[in-house]
Amino acid sequence: MINIKEDEKLSVLNHSCAHLLAQAVKHLYPEAKFWVGPVIEEGFYYDIDLGDVVIKEEDLEKIEKEMKKIAKDGKRIVREELTKEEAKEMFHDDPYKLDLIERMDENEVTISAYRQGDFVDLCRGPHVETVKEIKYFRLLKVSGAYWKGDASNKMLQRIYGICFDTEEKLEEHLKMLEEAKQRDHRKLGKDLELFMTDDLVGRGLPMFLPNGYIVWQELENYIKEKERKLGYLHVMTPCVGNVELYKKSGHWDHYKENMFPKMDVDGESFVLRPMNCPHHMMIYANKLHSYKDLPIRIGEIAHDFRYEASGAVKGIERGRHFCQNDAHLFVTKEQIKSEFKNVVDLIFDVYKDFHITNYRCVLSLRDPMDKKKYHPDDEMWNKAENELREVLNELGIEYTEEIGEAAFYGPKLDVNVRPAVGNEYTLSTCQLDFCLPMKFDLKYIDKNGEKQTPVVLHRAILGSIDRFMAYILEETKGALPVWLSPVQATVLPVSPEHQGDYAKEIYEYLEGYNLRVKLDDRSEKLGYRIREAQTTKVPFMLILGDKEKEEGMISYRRYGQEETKTVSKKEFLDLIRDEIKDKK
Repeated sequence: MINIKEDEKLSVLNHSCAHLLAQAVKHLYPEAKFWVGPVIEEGFYYDIDLGDVVIKEEDLEKIEKEMKKIAKDGKRIVREELTKEEAKEMFHDDPYKLDLIERMDENEVTISAYRQGDFVDLCRGPHVETVKEIKYFRLLKVSGAYWKGDASNKMLQRIYGICFDTEEKLEEHLKMLEEAKQRDHRKLGKDLELFMTDDLVGRGLPMFLPNGYIVWQELENYIKEKERKLGYLHVMTPCVGNVELYKKSGHWDHYKENMFPKMDVDGESFVLRPMNCPHHMMIYANKLHSYKDLPIRIGEIAHDFRYEASGAVKGIERGRHFCQNDAHLFVTKEQIKSEFKNVVDLIFDVYKDFHITNYRCVLSLRDPMDKKKYHPDDEMWNKAENELREVLNELGIEYTEEIGEAAFYGPKLDVNVRPAVGNEYTLSTCQLDFCLPMKFDLKYIDKNGEKQTPVVLHRAILGSIDRFMAYILEETKGALPVWLSPVQATVLPVSPEHQGDYAKEIYEYLEGYNLRVKLDDRSEKLGYRIREAQTTKVPFMLILGDKEKEEGMISYRRYGQEETKTVSKKEFLDLIRDEIKDKK
């Protein structure tokens, strides 16, 4: 998907279109007042105060029509330069513009505004020459947005739009948006009855329904099995921790704004945990270790809680509660490279299983100038960053470096995926940490009988199971592979009255081999039941008529295909079990 902000020509065009939108809204709603209308990656928006009037999705077409009328008129877009006092006079009855003017830098002697016909707005520009150049646009949606992003302020109405320089580009983009809509895991989660949210429970707190929890459990079992084969030891720790634990780890100082407020109980203060490393540090510290014990790999599918702004919450991709596929590896300095390599190998082994090929590796480093976010130890940081850089180079991994993206306690490798639609985000990560082992005074006895401090690798392969599930849903459009599907096969007798007993026999036969099977022997017409099975994206439909009953056979059709194949019960059983075993 194109990034409008990074294309100078389209950026100017979209900003001009935002002003055209505001002018049209002013024509239709004369009492409207405007906050800001910036260009964003996906186009532009404008925040508007319409008093008691509420713009609905169906009103956007009317606004578009007025925009086209204004554009056809062809007024020039003229820059005007004003002093601060002149600007205040021009916008004397607009509290939003007056607020902008008051907050402008005192050194900003000249303030610019842009006028097009009967509409004028504060703006740095630049803009296109005339409104006639703004031809190919579409208003996409309307939503609420607090003034200045502050929930204590008034709720404004935000109208989003997009503008291109050709009709072909606009149509291509709209098709892409429709594709994104069909792939949106929130829509798929609702349609396939995987998960739900309810404001009464709380925003950003998804609840997994029976179908969704099956997918969730399959992902958990999948990654745990891989980890067990690599010597991981799985644990379970509480979802809360004493505030003193997070003060000791440094999270209270460096991460407090992302945590839920503390809870005072019986003279102690607790907080919902945002991550699991402090708990795992305490597990390691539970007893003294020898160098022969290391590496120790502690893994957990852990429930975590982070405060996310309501506007950032997005289904199960980004919630306030999520489950990390977390692990902490306690290693000697000599084991850093081999263990890091093993983590990287595991990441790409998983990606191979899920056919994930579109990704990039990022070495996330601290910003040395940011003394507030990062643990203040230049020597530790230089050592950790150089260690990680050296390992990546030795492994021959291509990566880019990004300043200011490290965790507060150490640098990390992030693997960012590029989904079928939307912007890239991080799935997997591996962080190198010299800091927390020192904070928790962790030790092991080396071969000379002396105490040494281990190094910790923090790693998450699936990231959070929730986000990974969202990614897979959007990549597959909800047509999950057989091993992940909540229902793996639906048994459909052509006539429940005549083949119902045989259908039940096949259902019980497959269920006896622990397959997830559904028997649909309702009295509805076969075509209706087939369409419903297709809607729920079940991998196999077993269609059983008189011939199948007489011969003891199974006719099956794969999701998305029209071809029907007939095989014996044993052949179908072997087919579906092989696909599950091989995770095709």
